[in-house]
Amino acid sequence: MVHRSTAIKNTGVGKRMKLIIQIPAYNEADTLAITLQDLPRQVSGFEIVEWLLIDDGSTDHTVDVAQANGIDHIVRHNHNLGLARAFMSGLHACVENGADVIVNTDADNQYNAADIPILVQPILEKRAEIVVGARPIGVIEHFSSTKKILQKIGSWVVRVVSGTDIPDAPSGFRAMSRNAALRLNVFNSYTYTLETIIQAGQKKIDIVSVPIRVNEDLRPSRLVKSIPFYLKHSIVTIVRIFVVYKPFRFFLSIALVILGGGILVGLRFLYYYISGDGTGHIQSVILAGVMLGLGFQTLLVAFLADIIAVNRKLMEDVRYLLHKKQ
Repeated sequence: MVHRSTAIKNTGVGKRMKLIIQIPAYNEADTLAITLQDLPRQVSGFEIVEWLLIDDGSTDHTVDVAQANGIDHIVRHNHNLGLARAFMSGLHACVENGADVIVNTDADNQYNAADIPILVQPILEKRAEIVVGARPIGVIEHFSSTKKILQKIGSWVVRVVSGTDIPDAPSGFRAMSRNAALRLNVFNSYTYTLETIIQAGQKKIDIVSVPIRVNEDLRPSRLVKSIPFYLKHSIVTIVRIFVVYKPFRFFLSIALVILGGGILVGLRFLYYYISGDGTGHIQSVILAGVMLGLGFQTLLVAFLADIIAVNRKLMEDVRYLLHKKQ
């Protein structure tokens, strides 16, 4: 269950520009006050700046800390749904409360809030609808060498799939316009960072990156519980990204590998058969037949997956139009 504060409808008449800074949080009572104390109440280009907390089923005093430090809106999950769901709940609530621009930041004060004006500037200048803050990964001391490498690999995969040029895809410090927020729909339950960039590329939403600063580490990352944990989830996320957003290419690649193997095994049998030694290689014929059959079946899956992807895009367009009219 999600509880949202009362919506303020955008009539477009004499409207003042509103920025809402959203903060997904799960048991962040120890760090949230520091984060909120650093957030701005005035940002150039906006007449109204508000803060919104997404309480993702916290069992500590996160909400009490938020209320004591001037939070404007609170979205509550009755139990922990994960970062991606919290992020999307926040976007929906920000839109309902009349946000023209939304900034997402972390409750652990990882990102330097003084860079929010830099983050929103490309949107105010109509140069982009989504802006991702690029951290100085190479000089962040509490990032291990392995984590830095995985961050770079993940960002490279996202650039290939999305056709964008975002150097720090896992960064959660980002700004987006109201229109962009309405068009995003995250399927991944682990994290929203990679998928939203890929959706921006797929949907032709203008997205840019700006360099930002980070603060000292206040607590260990909860997304990176250990390197094996992070590696496993990163691989699953990357594979799922290809399956969801590039289904035809993904299954076609598998089909071509299997078909190629079947053809090679079949040619091997033909070579021995022409040489007069085919009777001892019947297993090659059977293997070639199985591989060719699997290859053609996977090829059919590629076409079916492509049709499903088209239907998903159509449903997302319908969802966007319905929400835009509200």
